[in-house]
Amino acid sequence: MLRQISEDVRVNLKDRLREIRDIIRQSRHDGSGDASILREATSHLPPFPGKGIEGLLSHAASAFDEALSIAESFVPHERPINVDGTTVKGLGTYFPTGNEERQLGAERMFRRDMYYLTKAVLAGLKIDHARIHEADFAAAHAAMRKRHGDLLTALAAPGAGLQAIASTCAALLVALLNQHPVHFGEAAPETAAVGGRALEISCLAPVVLACGLATTGRDGAPEPDILEIAILAADIRHDRIVQACAKASPVEELTPVFATLLAHLP
Repeated sequence: MLRQISEDVRVNLKDRLREIRDIIRQSRHDGSGDASILREATSHLPPFPGKGIEGLLSHAASAFDEALSIAESFVPHERPINVDGTTVKGLGTYFPTGNEERQLGAERMFRRDMYYLTKAVLAGLKIDHARIHEADFAAAHAAMRKRHGDLLTALAAPGAGLQAIASTCAALLVALLNQHPVHFGEAAPETAAVGGRALEISCLAPVVLACGLATTGRDGAPEPDILEIAILAADIRHDRIVQACAKASPVEELTPVFATLLAHLP
């Protein structure tokens, strides 16, 4: 239990540090940041005697950002070299049977992969100023274990078929949407979907579908274009997925949607 608490603290600390890093990088003096961020951050300060306060702060932000980048290069981390379809693992890898050590390793892999895959989807959709929290992916993983143990048991059974994979995908998407791991900035486009979930679905459905496709793979070899295929397919069925998520039983409504996609995609 103490180990799990330590893991939770570590994940939340990473989320906070990423937010600080993003703010610093948006305040750089060399034009790579957004000057409005700095003006907003300093608007409440009293008048500074002399000119150039924003310039001084932006130069300081640049120096601090560069120091962080240098430090990162010396610290071992688990960031994948390339984020594409080969980053995606099957659902059985993320939700295995076994002891606590194996479960903890799977949860760590899940939240790490989900973070980088979602970041790749956001980049593909050209959505800026969005923050992704690993802690919310960890919470979704725990929710799947707690609430959908029957689906995970069926998924791990020998000869588990398309229906078991589709049901698990449906439950996973709902679990992710309930945790809101993607936090959009004020500049994010508005959405008219019920519950305001259309934009979240655009970001998370492709990742879940990619996991399903990786699970159905027969040769076990990861395909680099799985994520790209999932993004395109989820976009085509976006309206249907949004409608299913708005129903009283979203998992039941989403299961046939995922079953159809998994049956017809390579």
